Amino acid sequence: MLRSMFSAISGLRGHQIMMDVIGNNIANVNTVGFKSGRVNFQDILSQTLHGATAPSGGLGSINPAQIGLGMTVAGIDVLQTQGNLQSTGKTTDMAIQGDAFFIESDGSSVSYTRDGAFDIALDGSLANPASGLKVQGWQANAAGAIDITQPITNLTIPIGQRTTALETSHVTLSGNLDAGATAAVVGPPAVAATTVPTTMTVFDSLGIAHSVKVTFTKTGANAWSWLATKDPADTGITITPAAGVNQGTLNYTTGGVFSASTGTLSFVFPDGATSSTPAIDFTQMSQFSGTSQPTGQTDGFTSGTLVTFAVGNAGELSGVYSNGQTQVLGQIALANFLNSAGLLRAGQNNFSATSASGAANIGTAGTGGRGTVMTGALEMSNVDLATQFTGMITAERGFQANGRVITTSDEMLQELVNLKR
Repeated sequence: MLRSMFSAISGLRGHQIMMDVIGNNIANVNTVGFKSGRVNFQDILSQTLHGATAPSGGLGSINPAQIGLGMTVAGIDVLQTQGNLQSTGKTTDMAIQGDAFFIESDGSSVSYTRDGAFDIALDGSLANPASGLKVQGWQANAAGAIDITQPITNLTIPIGQRTTALETSHVTLSGNLDAGATAAVVGPPAVAATTVPTTMTVFDSLGIAHSVKVTFTKTGANAWSWLATKDPADTGITITPAAGVNQGTLNYTTGGVFSASTGTLSFVFPDGATSSTPAIDFTQMSQFSGTSQPTGQTDGFTSGTLVTFAVGNAGELSGVYSNGQTQVLGQIALANFLNSAGLLRAGQNNFSATSASGAANIGTAGTGGRGTVMTGALEMSNVDLATQFTGMITAERGFQANGRVITTSDEMLQELVNLKR
């Protein structure tokens, strides 16, 4: 039998595999995060008719004479190139810009994916709704701190979870007091002192808000007194010293810069909350000529529930609560590999680590060569239809040409058989 026939058969098989890979690429042209494949061919064993000889006498060297016995598939590579990003506007949709993979787990095994079409499961965990696999990362503690040295775990976004209230522990008064204000004059004629009020909100340990009015009164050159009073309708707070008694004083330099202050402020809450004596800061108050515009700011907040969240470029999950507060909920973990082309396709847009890919290097986005996380977007397939159609033509012609070799070899054998007739 002719060697050409068997070589052509290997060519048919190889180009059939090439067409299989192209068909799979085209089938997944709209698959989120899909990475296209590429076939590489190589020749196989060659039959040596005669070997090579070195120059001798007046003769030069003689090259070896070999006949190839066909081809085989050397490998099918996964092209881990970046796909284009498609904006979706959905908060739980995420895409990686750069090199890295999301980490998913079913509780017993771990897989890696570029498909960031996530959603919040019934138990509050961030998961892939198509497979049920849960996204891995680091969960923040109650204070919003994250320890990435700990093992990764399922990420939870507890929508509707209520936070504890924070009582006011610090009061900051800022703004300006008019240097041209007048102090009280006994008279005659009597002149009333200039008073400037501002209102601030104080929170008790139960998260109940109380309105407190602070009134500044000009008492002399570069000197003011201050007095805190409650809303008469608020029976849930008592201020000490009692109303009508100046809690303290403010003094300024001749340049209108804050110099010193005196006085303290304490709150008693009959509603069952603990009493508090917040620190008071007057250092940001000035005394220059112009309109008096003091403002009061306090820390603390009432209890709130988690209503939504946002994802940063570093993969951090930040919760937004109904009381206007934000707090870090967790950090998405990303993995990269020394040889990402060595990963094994595991179905459902997932990959598994192999001895060729090496172990996963787990860390945060933007570090260690890992890309950044884009929220509200998905990574599209990196299949290039123009390249695939060109490859389809090449595979078809290669298959066709090998078929012609087989038919021609058959005709040659037919001629050989006809010699007997």
